[in-house]
Amino acid sequence: MPSSQPVTEPQQKALDEFKAIMGADKVLHAEHATRPFSKGYRFGGGALFAVLRPTSLVEVWKALQVCLEHDFMVIPQASNTGLTGGSGPGFQDYDRPIVLISTHLINRVHLINNAQEAISLAGTTLIQLTDALKPHEREPHSVIGSTSIGASVIGGIANNSGGSQIRKGPAFTREAIYARVNEQGSLELVNHLGISLGDDPEVALDRLQRGDWSPADVTAAPEDSKETEYAEYLRQIEPSPARYNSNPKYLFEASGSAGKVMVFAVRTRTFPLEKSPTTFYIGTHTPRALEEIRRRFLSADMPLPIAAEYMGRSAFDLAEKYGKDTFVFLKYLSPAVQTRMFAFKTWANGVFSKVPGVGLTFADTVSQFIFDRFPAQLPKRLMDYRNRFEHHLILTVSDAQRAESEALLKDFFTSEKNLGEFFICTADEEKSANLNRFGAASAATRYAGVKRKELGELIPIDVALCRDDWDWLETLPPEIADQLDVAAYYGHFFCHVMHQDYVAKKGVDPHKLHDEIQELLEARGAKLPAEHNYGRLYRMPDAMVEHFKRLDPTNTFNAGIGGTSPKKNWA
Repeated sequence: MPSSQPVTEPQQKALDEFKAIMGADKVLHAEHATRPFSKGYRFGGGALFAVLRPTSLVEVWKALQVCLEHDFMVIPQASNTGLTGGSGPGFQDYDRPIVLISTHLINRVHLINNAQEAISLAGTTLIQLTDALKPHEREPHSVIGSTSIGASVIGGIANNSGGSQIRKGPAFTREAIYARVNEQGSLELVNHLGISLGDDPEVALDRLQRGDWSPADVTAAPEDSKETEYAEYLRQIEPSPARYNSNPKYLFEASGSAGKVMVFAVRTRTFPLEKSPTTFYIGTHTPRALEEIRRRFLSADMPLPIAAEYMGRSAFDLAEKYGKDTFVFLKYLSPAVQTRMFAFKTWANGVFSKVPGVGLTFADTVSQFIFDRFPAQLPKRLMDYRNRFEHHLILTVSDAQRAESEALLKDFFTSEKNLGEFFICTADEEKSANLNRFGAASAATRYAGVKRKELGELIPIDVALCRDDWDWLETLPPEIADQLDVAAYYGHFFCHVMHQDYVAKKGVDPHKLHDEIQELLEARGAKLPAEHNYGRLYRMPDAMVEHFKRLDPTNTFNAGIGGTSPKKNWA
């Protein structure tokens, strides 16, 4: 229901009730005010009846009760990254008005059990959690990537996000507190946080936000370590993917919930901060050489590397040219300023999209024009490897594993069949290499946007390949390859999780092409999506339909997720 349509008397009553709960300034109804919350970085933009911006968990609880009374659909939103469309409305023909509840103002962190665990409230970002842990020389599950555009802790949990760190696996917890609508249509609070807060929902949520509990109310922390059980699971090179969204091993209530419940807080492990890690930059002519390196490290009698990030030359080139502004922002600005810059760009694109002849990418076009005139930002050795090698791997290991890892790589590259080289990065090269890698995701979006008059749409694919797949880098059949202007490959290589960005030629049906590529990958035993969750891009397997139905039996939250019917009844 577009917000420009007349408001009925019951709907006006609901707006008044929302304003009474949290204040008129926290209830947005006009289209220009709600659009920044509906349109994400890549996807979204459908109509919203209202956006609510509560400042307390109790306000969220009360607002949910109003939504239920007035038969509104609810979309929880911690951070509007919009990478796959799950944090905002799509363009389906919804049968109910949509209320989006933004929790980004509720962002407190409570550290417990000597900072070995953290309680992150609904809107806490990874940047905020990282900053809270720094004085304790600890770090969260995820340390880079979409953190730069304000990704939230709960968003990562809800979407099984994996991040770059090999030892930790998908973002996962069994300890959370959330609201759901049960089979009888009643709102209920589920507290599996491991902290005694009482039985009254409003009292419990108020205590939670204030951190009002004693150590005796908190269950003990798990044994401290630098990895999770995922590390051993990954070492098993078997004909199945390691981590993907429909993996039942990593689905539990809030974990993998994809916005089908309202999560108030999650309890997650923290990890000892890695000090003085070493980064190797590897270049090779053949994907098979990288797979051999991967298997040698996975089978070696030493701890797993910290991270191993792959980039193909096409992704490198896109990031170097169309991600230069992202590179500069991430390298030289503080995380808080970065988040504001990305928010400003989203706002500017929204404002100028209404100006005739300007379009949806005004801020991107201006930024690209400016940064095209900047000198090259990448260090000389990285550019040299780009010219010499098609395939690149950024391998980071603990300081204790530096000598053994270097010896393994030297031994590997002495063989004539393994064409390639490596070097140990300086601090600047390490930072630049990783920023260029993580700029690849925004670069493909930028390229498709600024060339939208000449090219078709961006088709992003997020895929988990089988752990034993030697031929991990796809070769597209001519009938598909001929429809593409560019294909860029990058990803979390040791996990065999790949992000594959395709920009279609003009006139190509992006949805049809997406489905064709998905069919090819699934025929190889791959699982899609790997860590972006279903959003509105991927066909949902029956097991996930049942998973979401158990979480949200009345289809109150985030209807339409994963292409399921936006109508109220699951059937």
